[in-house]
Amino acid sequence: MTLSDLSLKEYLAEQCRRIDAELDRLVPVESEPPETIHKAMRYSLFAGGKRIRPILCLEAGLTVAGRDVEGIFLAACPLEMIHTYSLIHDDLPALDNDDLRRGRPTSHVVFGEAMAILAGDALLTYAFDVLGRTGNARLVVELASASGTVGGMIAGQVHDIEGEQQAPTAELLERIHRAKTGALLKCSLRMGAIHSGASEEQLAAISAYGERIGLAFQIVDDILDVTQTSEQLGKTAGKDAAQQKITFPAVYGLTRSQEMAEEQRREAHAALEMFGERARRLHELADLIVDRNS
Repeated sequence: MTLSDLSLKEYLAEQCRRIDAELDRLVPVESEPPETIHKAMRYSLFAGGKRIRPILCLEAGLTVAGRDVEGIFLAACPLEMIHTYSLIHDDLPALDNDDLRRGRPTSHVVFGEAMAILAGDALLTYAFDVLGRTGNARLVVELASASGTVGGMIAGQVHDIEGEQQAPTAELLERIHRAKTGALLKCSLRMGAIHSGASEEQLAAISAYGERIGLAFQIVDDILDVTQTSEQLGKTAGKDAAQQKITFPAVYGLTRSQEMAEEQRREAHAALEMFGERARRLHELADLIVDRNS
């Protein structure tokens, strides 16, 4: 039985298993000195994440090439390392100050602030160690740009922090979330496509899809923070409002935010037209992102 024969639930479970096996192989074991940092890295990395970013990378590559391309896990796994580093740092007292992530205590609660900072730093650094093994400098530039300060993840985090002191506006909201969440999601798809030899036309289509699902992902995240409990989310619910974050419900209201997520879903589907049936899983992943409840 191939991946294409599996139900979406089975497919996601199998992709998570494959990604986790590669991450386990790539990341130093807990007994490797200095033991504490490797325990802290692994504690957050294997905390039960959905692996959406590496899955998008793998699936973009498959959509472009029609098959698994050799070495693509070396492109996919660094995305999860970068994402996990960002979560560790986001949860620190100096930023979002959260003590719950993926249903269990955050890194700084377990290991202390200093070790949590270093665990995030280590995952960031190691991501580029692994990505460099692909031998493709373009992938390194893609990931560094999407993680950085010019339209990337860190830029979005800065806008988010500074936005707590500002009136919520549509312009600021878009600036925050296209960078903070959207950049890395779009990058995940682009990296898979680039690694698999995408043409410019194919890369443009994959990028357009990534733009749409990146925005949809954040809209839904903001909605869930309002509508779900901490137990359902696996993290503290209602924190956006408590910290006066600029969110889609705060700017547009809940109903309009839900409509916007649907609009992004439709445009994401439309962007994949050129790939036909090869893009089936990407279509399913767009639906999953909008329909999820955690």
